Amino acid sequence: MAKKGNRVQVILECTEHKNSGMPGTSRYITTKNKKNTTERLELKKYNPILKRVTVHKEIK
Repeated sequence: MAKKGNRVQVILECTEHKNSGMPGTSRYITTKNKKNTTERLELKKYNPILKRVTVHKEIK
C-alpha cells in the first residue's frame, strides 16, 4: 500500500552543465513537501563532471 501524504520525488539537473554543451548530465533525486514548497526547487550541489558546486534546478 502506498503512503499518503504531500511528499513527492523531484529530479534536480545542473543548469551550468546543460548550457556548457559538454557531454553527460549531473542529476540528483530528492523529495520535497509539495504543500509547503509549491515553487520549483533550486539547490547548490556538487557536479562531478565540472568538479565544482553548481546550481541545480528542478525539472518535470
